[in-house]
Amino acid sequence: MLSLARSIAGRRGRATCISRFHTSTARMTKHHLMCGTWVKPGVIITVSFDTETLKLELVKKTEIPHDEPISWMSFDHQRKNIYGSSMKRWTSFRVDAPDQIVQTGSYPLGGHPKANDADTRTRAIFNLPAKKAPYAVYCNPFYDHAGFGNIFSVDESGAMKENIQDFEYCEKTAIHGMVFDPSETYLYSADMWANRIWCHKKMDDAGRMETVGYTEATQPKDHPRWVEMHPSGQYLYALMEGGNRLCEYVIDPQTKLPVYTHKTFPLIPPGIPNPDTMYRSDVVFLNKSASYLFATSRSNSFDLTGYIAAFKIAPSGAIERQLFLNPTPTSGGHSNAVSPCPWSDEWLALTDDEKGGIEIYRWQDEFLARVARLENPEPGFGMNAIWYD
Repeated sequence: MLSLARSIAGRRGRATCISRFHTSTARMTKHHLMCGTWVKPGVIITVSFDTETLKLELVKKTEIPHDEPISWMSFDHQRKNIYGSSMKRWTSFRVDAPDQIVQTGSYPLGGHPKANDADTRTRAIFNLPAKKAPYAVYCNPFYDHAGFGNIFSVDESGAMKENIQDFEYCEKTAIHGMVFDPSETYLYSADMWANRIWCHKKMDDAGRMETVGYTEATQPKDHPRWVEMHPSGQYLYALMEGGNRLCEYVIDPQTKLPVYTHKTFPLIPPGIPNPDTMYRSDVVFLNKSASYLFATSRSNSFDLTGYIAAFKIAPSGAIERQLFLNPTPTSGGHSNAVSPCPWSDEWLALTDDEKGGIEIYRWQDEFLARVARLENPEPGFGMNAIWYD
């Protein structure tokens, strides 16, 4: 009897371990994403996506200061802090759990003295957290009076601490996207209004910047909006909002400036009337393995769709070919931002603020399949999605 009891207890113990293992595995199939809004009131939306059931569900709406909606958000290197581009403020939030988000900082725009005036269009538009120490946050205002980037130090927890530098671009600058080289020594910025790509270099251990130079766009109406860099550090991809095309550049090893390779790819179909006023290309991002590149465009009419394109990337970083140019479900509104999953090549998120949507795509065998969509009536919802876990 004792032997039988021990046997039963052993089986129960193994069953409990197996049950816990399956429960743990099941939990790992559910991932959380956060998203902001273009307009007031300020709110951070948390959603969950289950890779087994393919369910995309609302988790929580976290209220943040009314006048600080986040049009672009990003995670720090540990995914413990969110940094927000919040109208006329730069903000930071501590993430204790997907449904526990607490504001830790709010700072005015730096640079031009009129940037913070209520009657100017100047707006916080983009931020790029460093992934290497000292983990400073690099921020870009937009529209008018946007000729300076703002650099913020962070404290030990990752919260924004203070503005340590307003580094210069030029008087007509409007930066909407930046990317570091792999060493985080050089910073590349897409300047829509000055129609060029800037290069800055870190000049001290705090992460402050000095200007290296810039490369003019090849067409007068290109308006570079976004940049992405291959992990090799040899290739830069520039998305042109006005030109509605993707351009490939190599980095000159001596000057560190981008050099156009004369390889360009369309982000909207050919033959569209008035393409430079009807469409605006949006963002470009590599997937986790840097083997594919995704780029999007938006329509200025709700009667038309935006587009998403995919490109095959060689190990060197060169673009081998364009795979497709697919319509998106809506125009994209202000957004249509693609967000590849940072730890898997299989999943991508796409957001739009025309209908306030976030959707998930599966990437497999060079096919893109939409597997889930969630719409939220929150005003301006759907700017960009960031993957938490």
